Amino acid sequence: MDLCDHRGQVLTHTEKAWASITFAGTRHSLALLFAGDEAVEAGERFVAELPDHEFAIAGQLVADAGVSEVEHRMVPDPRLLVQCELLLLEDA
Repeated sequence: MDLCDHRGQVLTHTEKAWASITFAGTRHSLALLFAGDEAVEAGERFVAELPDHEFAIAGQLVADAGVSEVEHRMVPDPRLLVQCELLLLEDA
């Protein structure tokens, strides 16, 4: 939420275990809503910055972070809906 100045609202969050031969972790899917002019601007920055953001999560490595879908609506009020995916690996 720091990445979007705490202007987004988490609508949904799902977590699914993930593993390969060498790594274990979780895949997270989120839907975030940004409502209002300032929130939409923060959401647009979030979309631009998420894939290259350096995360600092204790005990976790963010192996992948990306935006899978973005929906803009201007009527009746400005809003931005963002779907994103993150793959977190356990940092041993």
